[in-house]
Amino acid sequence: MRRILITGGAGFIGSSLADELLKDDNTSVTIVDNLLTGKTENIPNHENCKFVHCDVNDYTGLSAVMTSSNFDYVFHYAAVVGVKRTLDNPLMVLDDIQGIKNILELSKNTSVKRIFYASSSEVYGEPVELPQNEATTPLNSRLPYSIVKNLGEAYCKSYFKQYDLDYTIFRFFNTYGPKQSNDFVINKFIEMALENKDITIHGDGLQTRTFCHVQDNVDATITMLENDLHVNDVVNLGSDIAVTIKELAEAVIQSTGSISNIEHLAPLPEGDMRRRQPDISKMNAILQRDLMPLKDGLEKCVEHFVCKKVPISLEK
Repeated sequence: MRRILITGGAGFIGSSLADELLKDDNTSVTIVDNLLTGKTENIPNHENCKFVHCDVNDYTGLSAVMTSSNFDYVFHYAAVVGVKRTLDNPLMVLDDIQGIKNILELSKNTSVKRIFYASSSEVYGEPVELPQNEATTPLNSRLPYSIVKNLGEAYCKSYFKQYDLDYTIFRFFNTYGPKQSNDFVINKFIEMALENKDITIHGDGLQTRTFCHVQDNVDATITMLENDLHVNDVVNLGSDIAVTIKELAEAVIQSTGSISNIEHLAPLPEGDMRRRQPDISKMNAILQRDLMPLKDGLEKCVEHFVCKKVPISLEK
């Protein structure tokens, strides 16, 4: 039996990964989450899935989990997330440094084969070149969240050099899907649109993002796990098609058939980078297929949202 630990596994991406891993009967998954932003309803109801309510920043609690299970692989996805939450709670964000150290130290001590670390596009800061390539050394990360992710990458690389603990670093760009909280932009826009409320955008709406459906993220991740790809390497996981936030709002309105208008608010004082666009050459080579188009992904999210709210089929 292959034993896998996912920290932050009650969250959106972590639980989506667990769902897919558990399709293999020879895999057991343990989810550790403090439920700050994770939800118990995200946790797979599966005989090979175990949930432990634990904060990775608590060494004693995490040690009890890891020393009793002899995990083969660890996915460290636990973190304080969300632009507003991370801006409002900078010290809480910095506390996550302890969790990174705990995971790496216990992985080293319990003979974990490889740790997969969820970093972020935020490590690039405001880009000096596009597309953003993994070989680019991030130098202008300013906010606590981006600094912690950058430091986490350095810890992974250092534990490999010092202790030969293998790692793979994922730099996640905007990922979306059915389980994602309405705190994040796509599901937030969908909720507003379905209620025919004005969709609010900070600034002129011309800031660009790329949006990757969670299925593409998870498929690439599992392919790397199963085929020992990109060991001791950094991989961008995202889409390379840039979309302005205004264009995203318009696409959501079209997908939902809404009569919502777009309302422009004052720009955010910090944390809203103008551009995002990764180089996904590595991801494309891993998947060897096209990514899900944003239009198709939006339709899946809208269908899920409507079916969750009202038990009827969405008219096409």
